[in-house]
Amino acid sequence: MNIVSPEKAVAAVQSGNRIFIHSVAAAPRRLIEALTARAPSLRVVEIVQLHTEGDAPYAAPEMAPSFRVNSVFVGPNMRRAVQEGRADYLPVFLSEVPKLFRSGLLGLDVALVQVSPPDRHGFCSLGVSVDASRAAVQAARVVIAQVNRLMPRTHGDGLIHVDDIDFAVEGDDPIPELRHPPFGEVDLALGHHCAELVEDGATLQLGIGAMADATLQALSGHHRLGIHTEMLSDGVVDLVEKGVVTGEMKRVHPGKIVAGFALGTRRLYDFLDDNPAVQMLDIAYVNDPEVIRRNPRVTAINSALEIDLTGQVCADSIGEALYSGVGGQMDFLRAAALSDDGKPIVAIPSTASSGESRIVSHLKPGAGVVTTRAHVHFVVTEHGIADLFGKNLRQRAEALIAVAHPRHRDALTAEARRRFGKW
Repeated sequence: MNIVSPEKAVAAVQSGNRIFIHSVAAAPRRLIEALTARAPSLRVVEIVQLHTEGDAPYAAPEMAPSFRVNSVFVGPNMRRAVQEGRADYLPVFLSEVPKLFRSGLLGLDVALVQVSPPDRHGFCSLGVSVDASRAAVQAARVVIAQVNRLMPRTHGDGLIHVDDIDFAVEGDDPIPELRHPPFGEVDLALGHHCAELVEDGATLQLGIGAMADATLQALSGHHRLGIHTEMLSDGVVDLVEKGVVTGEMKRVHPGKIVAGFALGTRRLYDFLDDNPAVQMLDIAYVNDPEVIRRNPRVTAINSALEIDLTGQVCADSIGEALYSGVGGQMDFLRAAALSDDGKPIVAIPSTASSGESRIVSHLKPGAGVVTTRAHVHFVVTEHGIADLFGKNLRQRAEALIAVAHPRHRDALTAEARRRFGKW
C-alpha cells in the first residue's frame, strides 16, 4: 500500500476534476482538510456526495472559485450552500446513485474514502458506509483512502484490496457519533403508534431520527423481527440483544441484518465490527424494491416534512428551500406495499417546532413531492394512525384531519369541505 502524507495524496486532484467524498460517518477528515488547504491552486472541482457528518469546509463561501458541491442529499452541513446557490442538489433515488457512477453519467476522477486497515489477505473495509461509496470506488480513476484503525471492519460488499488503493493516508480519527436527546412525549407517542402497526415476523426499514429510535424502543415485546434497511442505528442493537430481531422469517438473507450504512454511537460501531450477522451491501441492491418486497411483512417507516390532505408527501424541502433529499423513501414504501402483508408508513409530528401544522391543505409553493398520494398507505402522528389505502380524496382528508393537531383541525376541515364537499 502506497502510504503518503495527506498533502501528497490529494495532489492527485486537479482543476476540473469530479471527485467523490465517502458518505455519512465515513467522510475522511484528514483528506478533506488537505483538499481544502489546496483550494488556492484548484479551480472548478466538482464534489459529488451524499450526506456527510461533520464540517464541509469546501462548501464555505470563500471556496466557491475552487469547489462546487453536487449533493444527492442535503444534510445540515450543505443546506446554506445549496439554499444560497453555491452548491447544487441532484434529486435521485438513493438506489440509482451507483448507476450514475457506473454508467459514466457522473464519471468520477477521484474517490476520497475512509477504510479499516487491511486484513492478512490485503482487504480493507469501507466500514460504516458501503451505500453508493462502493460504486464510487469501482468507478473512480484514482482512489485515495484514509486508513483508520477505529473504522469497523464490516462484512458484505465493502471490501477493497490494497492494490486498488492508489494513495493511502494513515489517520485514526474517531468515527462521528449521533446521540439523540432523551425522547420527548411526541417521540414516544409516534414510536408507540408505529409499533402498533408492526406484526411479529415483519421485516423492518426505518429512517434516521428520534422517531425511528423511539419506534425501535417500542418494539421490545415483539418477536422474530428482521432488518433490511438503508440505515442502521443503535436501537437495532438493543433489539438484537433482547432476542427480538432474529431475521428468521426473512426470505432474503435470512438470519442476517442487511443495511447500506450506519450512524449511531460507538456501541453500534463495535457491534458492526467483524460481525458476520450484519451484511453492509451496495445500496443499488439494498434499496431495490424487487429485492425488498420478497421479504414478508415489510414494514417501512419513514419521515416527512409536510403532508397535504390528499396524501402527497414532501420530504426534501420546506417550500423552495431544499432541506434533505429523496433518499430511499419511495423505494421502501413501494416495496412494502408489494410485500406480502407489508405496510408503508409515513410518520411525522403533527406540528413543526413553530407550531405550524405539518398536515396541510396544500403543500408550500415550491415544495417537492417525494412520495405520491398513491404510494402512501399509513400516516402516523402522535395523535394516531390514518389508514389512507383505498380511500378517495374526501375520505383521506377526513382521516388525516383526525390525526392532525387539535388546534388545526377546524381550519383543515373547512378547507377540506371547500375542496371535496361535506361529510
